[in-house]
Amino acid sequence: MNKQESKKRKMTGTMKKKLAGLFVLILLALVFLVIGITIINAKSGDKYTKQVLAQSQQQYDSTTIPYKRGDILDRSGNILATSIKVYNVILDCQVVNSNEDYKEPTKQALSEYLGIDGDTVEELLTSEETKESPYQILKKQISMDEKKNFEKMTEIPADEEEAKALSKEEISRRNNTQGVWFEEDYKRTYPLNELACNVIGFTYSGNTADWGLEGYYNSTLNGTDGRKIGYFNDDASLEQNIIDPVNGNSLVTTLDVNIQSVVDKYIEAFMENLKDGPNTDYRGAKNIGVIVANPQNGEILAMGSNDPYDLNKPRDLTARYSDDEIKAMNDDQTKDALYKMWRNYCITDAYEPGSVVKPITVASALESGSITEEDTFVCDGGEQVADRYINCAVYPDTHGTETVGEAIQNSCNDALMAIGRKMGRETMLSYQDKFNFGTRTGIDLPGEGTGILFSLDNMFDTELATTTFGQGFTCTMIQEIAAISACINGGTYYQPHLVKEIRDQDSNTIKSISGNVLKEVISQEVSADIRKYMGMSIENGTSQTAKIPGYSMGGKTGTAEKVPRGNHKYLVSFVGFAPLDNPQVVIYVVVDEPNVEEQASSTYAQYIAQAVLSEIFPYLNIYPDQETDQKLQLWDEFTGTTRMDESVNGEDGNGPSGVVIDGTENPDMPEPPQDDAEEELDHNDAQSDGITNEDAGFDDEDYNGEE
Repeated sequence: MNKQESKKRKMTGTMKKKLAGLFVLILLALVFLVIGITIINAKSGDKYTKQVLAQSQQQYDSTTIPYKRGDILDRSGNILATSIKVYNVILDCQVVNSNEDYKEPTKQALSEYLGIDGDTVEELLTSEETKESPYQILKKQISMDEKKNFEKMTEIPADEEEAKALSKEEISRRNNTQGVWFEEDYKRTYPLNELACNVIGFTYSGNTADWGLEGYYNSTLNGTDGRKIGYFNDDASLEQNIIDPVNGNSLVTTLDVNIQSVVDKYIEAFMENLKDGPNTDYRGAKNIGVIVANPQNGEILAMGSNDPYDLNKPRDLTARYSDDEIKAMNDDQTKDALYKMWRNYCITDAYEPGSVVKPITVASALESGSITEEDTFVCDGGEQVADRYINCAVYPDTHGTETVGEAIQNSCNDALMAIGRKMGRETMLSYQDKFNFGTRTGIDLPGEGTGILFSLDNMFDTELATTTFGQGFTCTMIQEIAAISACINGGTYYQPHLVKEIRDQDSNTIKSISGNVLKEVISQEVSADIRKYMGMSIENGTSQTAKIPGYSMGGKTGTAEKVPRGNHKYLVSFVGFAPLDNPQVVIYVVVDEPNVEEQASSTYAQYIAQAVLSEIFPYLNIYPDQETDQKLQLWDEFTGTTRMDESVNGEDGNGPSGVVIDGTENPDMPEPPQDDAEEELDHNDAQSDGITNEDAGFDDEDYNGEE
């Protein structure tokens, strides 16, 4: 018993000595370790601390937080343009090169999950210019899904079971994928592709734009970038200072996507159905423009032209040119082709309008007292003006004795020339100025044209005569529809506009834009007369093709001979509205050189107007106000076109046999004055655009419309 106790005591003593020795060794190791860490920290502590922090927080050093450009919406809130969040892939070469084990896993991950070529990465990691760079963009604007997939495949899962399922090699690969981070950015996108493309416009890189609403309201849509600033404090800890971005304001436009879709549909149907005409340089027409507006406040409901382009691919010319043609273009030719595609025909191009200005001429004559509504005029087929004879459209036939209303109904050039003589040059030019011909309307789009007018110095008897029926001077579509709206709405000239509301990033309305009254041009009594006369044109005159059974309407046709005179090339048009006594919608259609043998017929413009109006009347809650047994009959070529109401034509369509000629073919007609500056596009915007005659320095006595 004593031996056993002695043995235990002896073993206990030995163990104590061993434990004491072990403790001393551990203590010494710890002392040396602390001393070593202290020395390393003293010499290179900042370097290693910053490197470790940089590997996990490199994107926070000093990072721009991009703002979101404002949306563009239609009047019902449908998105026409928006910005979606995307990411730029950034490579920190400094981090990857800090450890040889990082290079291959990082290259492999970038190639496998983001499709980035390994040779590209290798070049950045080894080049003297970039190997120490913390910021090299590898790929721009990847989606959020791509970003999340990369992160998922290069990080260790937080779930223990998922982490355990990874092999040691996979864990090593993921841990060694370093130096890749993602920079937030935004990409502009257009969900409806080509719809209203010439109105909306598009952005270049960097949230800049020149065309359409994007260009005009560029500074309104843009915001202010934020900033995330990272820095190391005295304790080598990372600190952050975040300045939030201010997103851009959004635009609520006057456009209606449903009406715009109807307009675009019938323009394309017209182009497609006449594509096999005699002219092989274009399809259905050289140019087509359609504007639908509210005459009571100047709101543009739709604005379209032929051959639209995809706003998401604004430099894609393949829809207009073959691959060989595109390859053969030099830089200047490519630029010209793009500009031609991007420009908005409805506001930029000026042309001789033809007889659609006759209601404006008559309104001016009535308002000025040059004529009365009881006056009559005799059409004998034309007029001898100075040294030339100018035909009426029916020459050698005649219209005989006509009232003022019948002059509009029959689109009589002879009567209009007689009215022009009663007005005189001064009065004619004064009212052209009052109706804003020769100057911009101020619509909120860049590139608006002005047209060219005669002045008192170069308007003689012949020029006065042809000006009355829309030949010899030029205007734009937006000028014509704004002037006609003033003629039929009671005499108020509203500035046409496309934006009705501006909202901030929190959707609060910061500006409402209603009808901007620029001037009163005619009295309500004269306006009522013009509505009546244009109603006569629809019921019994040259505008009957555009009639929609059951609806009271007014309208006026136009057939303008183009220069050089005598080449048998025409621009045909129609302007119409409804209801007759209280207009709620006005439409203006221009068909420039329809692709047919005989171009001089306004029916081609009426076909489009009739088809568009027949669909949008019910949509706008404009109801029939006339009793009729007639059924709607559209142009034969529109048969089968899908309609909003899903109805189709009856068996008997509106064929092209009903030719309506209301212009004149006369080689001696004067040409418009020349102005080389007309071809220059002015990219005016919301900050620089002058919108009224008063702002531009004009007054009612200054009737010289030339700029």
